[in-house]
Amino acid sequence: MQRSLKDYLIISLKGLAMGAADAVPGVSGGTIAFISGIYEELITSISNVNGSLFKTLFSKGFKAFWEQVNGSFLLALLSGIIISFVSFMKLAKYLLEHHPVLIWSFFFGLIVASIYFVGKQITKWNLVSIIVLIIGAGIAFYISKLPSLGTNESPWFLFLAGAIAICAMILPGISGSFILIILGAYKTLSNAIHDIDIKKIMIFVVGALLGILSFSHLLKWLFKHYHNVTLALLTGFIFGSLNKVWPWKETLTWHTNSKGIKSPLLQESVSPLSFDGENQILLAVVLMIVGFLTILILERLGSKK
Repeated sequence: MQRSLKDYLIISLKGLAMGAADAVPGVSGGTIAFISGIYEELITSISNVNGSLFKTLFSKGFKAFWEQVNGSFLLALLSGIIISFVSFMKLAKYLLEHHPVLIWSFFFGLIVASIYFVGKQITKWNLVSIIVLIIGAGIAFYISKLPSLGTNESPWFLFLAGAIAICAMILPGISGSFILIILGAYKTLSNAIHDIDIKKIMIFVVGALLGILSFSHLLKWLFKHYHNVTLALLTGFIFGSLNKVWPWKETLTWHTNSKGIKSPLLQESVSPLSFDGENQILLAVVLMIVGFLTILILERLGSKK
């Protein structure tokens, strides 16, 4: 596929949006990839990383290798994702601590729009698709209700967390950052990035690479053989994740770390009218609309040929 410099710039911008989404526990970068029209190309490109790829490198040279792996696309996208994820993680942490209702309102609008735009790509609805959608929604809702584990800094655990979280990151509706929180690895990774702990970052990255290379083959196969059913499952994942991004929550239990700092461990969604604090409902609604329009813009960019 021939692309111009402008095309690759747009892909990098989509990567920036994916990285920002993945930095927020509860929002999936896979949703952004799907809406912006690059999801299946991303999955196909990642799944092309196999033994034959390196055979091409040694027999036909670097140019053929780069074209087979769709290297320019992956480089542009991953550059955006990494830059955004690393830089936005600190901002996301601040916003979640000081303006939780507002940031969740924006992402709630974003997720609502995503349900419509992913669901409309299902060309044929039948009983199987409906059942799979309900199952997907149930799985995502169940995950959103899970309490987080305590922080674990074991290298093997960080490696495993990377492999699991990256699979969630490329699934629309299931947040990789939230999976890291559930596993107890989000704080460890956040500290490693803040402290530039190369060893811990590399352990996580290696686990993530192995995880995504394995999982992408399964997704590619599902899209090829069960396209509508797979889309229904992903739509269900997004729908079920709405509970996690609901702006108004009541904290049931707290987690206190070794430094005495408290953070929410288990939360429950409540009505804005019964919210214990300033509900900021007018500004929250405005940000929901902004989130919805953000997806509309991304979808328009993704639909342009």
